[in-house]
Amino acid sequence: RLGPASSSCGVCGTVAIGDLLERLRPLEAAPFDVEVLALMADRIDGQALFTTTGAVHAAVAFDRTGEPLVLREDIGRHNAVDKVVGRLQMDGRLPAGDLGLWVSGRASFEMAQKAWAAGFACLIAVSGPSALAVETARVANLQLAGFARGDRFNLYTGD
Repeated sequence: RLGPASSSCGVCGTVAIGDLLERLRPLEAAPFDVEVLALMADRIDGQALFTTTGAVHAAVAFDRTGEPLVLREDIGRHNAVDKVVGRLQMDGRLPAGDLGLWVSGRASFEMAQKAWAAGFACLIAVSGPSALAVETARVANLQLAGFARGDRFNLYTGD
């Protein structure tokens, strides 16, 4: 079953993990080194809108060394991720199997769904994940880390 999904509520409709499995294959498991994940909070800079307003979200694609490659901001966290994925698509970098995705908000089902669809190996969030995000990441072979602040984080999938 496929149905419309908005950026505000992808799970409110008919989308579920089973539906995703009909369209997406599990990723080739390629977890990032946990030492790289521990660096991410300090490596993210350049959030001009957040620095000015304190009221926007950021999403960042980063490489296996933790180097930020694409940073985008938006008042909507889903939109920030869409902007990163769009830039990667325009640059011919999708699927993003060699990249991780850092988000300034929580790791929701929608964030895990977007990371899976774009082929990211890793999703790391400043806040915690939902139970459905953890299950989605597990099924997708997507490494998922949450509460990433300073050099600490919780790893939920992808040891």
